[in-house]
Amino acid sequence: MPAPSTTEAARRNRNLCAIGGGVLLVAVLALLPGVASPYTLTMILPVFAYAIALLGLNLLFGTSGLLSFGHALFLAIGAYAAAVMTGHWGVKSLELVLLGGIAAAVVVAIPVGFLSVRYTRIFFGMLTLSFGMLFHSFLIKFYNVTGGDTGMSVKRVRLLGLDLSHLSRVEFQTGPLYYYALVLVIAATLLMWRIVQSPFGLHLRAQRDNARKAEYLGVRVHAFRLAAFVLSAAYGAVAGVLLAVRSGNADPELAYWTHSGELVFMTVLGGFASFVGPLVGAFAFIFLRDWLMGMTEFWRLAMGGILVLVVIFVPRGLAGLAADATTRLRNQFDLRSRR
Repeated sequence: MPAPSTTEAARRNRNLCAIGGGVLLVAVLALLPGVASPYTLTMILPVFAYAIALLGLNLLFGTSGLLSFGHALFLAIGAYAAAVMTGHWGVKSLELVLLGGIAAAVVVAIPVGFLSVRYTRIFFGMLTLSFGMLFHSFLIKFYNVTGGDTGMSVKRVRLLGLDLSHLSRVEFQTGPLYYYALVLVIAATLLMWRIVQSPFGLHLRAQRDNARKAEYLGVRVHAFRLAAFVLSAAYGAVAGVLLAVRSGNADPELAYWTHSGELVFMTVLGGFASFVGPLVGAFAFIFLRDWLMGMTEFWRLAMGGILVLVVIFVPRGLAGLAADATTRLRNQFDLRSRR
């Protein structure tokens, strides 16, 4: 058999490093409840939720080239679906609640996406922002249906059919719900990796780079964009359900435009050009915001300054910065080994 080329060997090494790093990260997160404080664990729960949402958002932004300014709409749909199902319909199974949230998000995403994906760049962003604000207004104004600005309560759910009502809220969140969310993140990541690496993902990248040429080659650009939009909405709904189950409340501010801005901030902070970038961004944003809020009342100003610095000096985000550092170290190691 012919020896593998240098490019293939480098790609194989990168994949092995990525797999090794992923396994190590999962092991650390799995062991964390035994050493970390309950406060830290309750902070990691929204990180898990946002990591799932950002996987979907990055399918739109990083893979499809469509930046949504109203993606928080689908997190709110998932949260309110959880509130309706647990509070009004008496559904106790989190698995059924997740399916219900996904179904609700898909039903909304199909018409919204059908109208939005016909446009690109700022026009797509403004359309999604408009739909998000329309839904936020509905949540605020229709008080008798949605609870207005107070939101709707989300009842305690069962995980895999297990009744965990004997656990306190903190014990529930730092134990069973923590591991449940961790498994969801792993499953969502593996599924999204398969989607991005599939012919479907290749079609999305082709229309992102040159939509007109992709159409000439037979790619149904609008259909693929719509499919990506619906998939990202489903991921957002899963995140919304987790956020609502954690807090016990579906808040209309989940659909507000500033929440969509935070999702974009996390994506840029982590690096939208990298598959793991949004995951890194979710961790960095949550803990950075918590630290800044404890340091100063002007934490929003500090977050804005950090975003400016990231865009100017680290345009590939934290994941890109780590990848560059790893490449330099590998090159130095190769040079030393050749000597």
